[in-house]
Amino acid sequence: MSAADSRPRPLVLLPTYNERDNVEPITAAILAALPDARVLIIDDGSPDGTGELADGLAAADARVHVLHRAAKEGLGRAYLAGIDWALKHPHEFTHIITMDADFSHDPAYLPGLLAAVGEGGADFAIGSRYVSGGGTRGWSLGRRLLSRGGGLYARALLGLGLRDPTAGFVCYGRAALVALDRAAVAASGYGFQIEMKYRLVRAGRRARAADRVPRPRARRVEDDARDRPRGRRPVPPPPLSGPVLKDMPVSPCLIHPVPSDMF
Repeated sequence: MSAADSRPRPLVLLPTYNERDNVEPITAAILAALPDARVLIIDDGSPDGTGELADGLAAADARVHVLHRAAKEGLGRAYLAGIDWALKHPHEFTHIITMDADFSHDPAYLPGLLAAVGEGGADFAIGSRYVSGGGTRGWSLGRRLLSRGGGLYARALLGLGLRDPTAGFVCYGRAALVALDRAAVAASGYGFQIEMKYRLVRAGRRARAADRVPRPRARRVEDDARDRPRGRRPVPPPPLSGPVLKDMPVSPCLIHPVPSDMF
């Protein structure tokens, strides 16, 4: 295998719905962080023209692709459609990364997330808010409680040892997704994040946590149209500084064999 063939070929999945003001800057930030990556914008028929703008980005840069879906069917369905697209693509992507389009997942952390799978030996890696170096900067108390509560519920109900099972900033190795029975994934909303991790852990896949601090969400058009001068786009938050990946010790919370009593 040549050196070029052995390099990671990551694809970032970017679901969008009414993200016209965000889709161009987030795509540019992703490609700045991972110049060798490609981006698949999965647009669910956004009425604000996000899909048409995404087509323009794809026409201007061969690293950008667009998957149009007729209607909004939930985040999980969008990600599954993107995963199916990726696994059939002739580029043979080695890693598939899921993230939000509103800058709540900072693209600056993408290299560390990719390294956790490519070099760290994990089958999938989670950009976690709840490991050393992570955090929930700018979150309200209610949102912190909701996130923590969802994680506690998943761990108690499913026996899932992950600290951040609701996280949506995830890098999957190709082999883990090829072997996964994706047709059996039932969740279509944010429960999709928990179900995917549960199914992978149950199949014996190894996880690793990379630290990340969420950025404040960019305000959408409908949020600030009344108080922003016409034609001006919201400015994304500045990049975060600091280490991208913590070298996490092996522990039951991070590396997961198949528990004998998972079912």
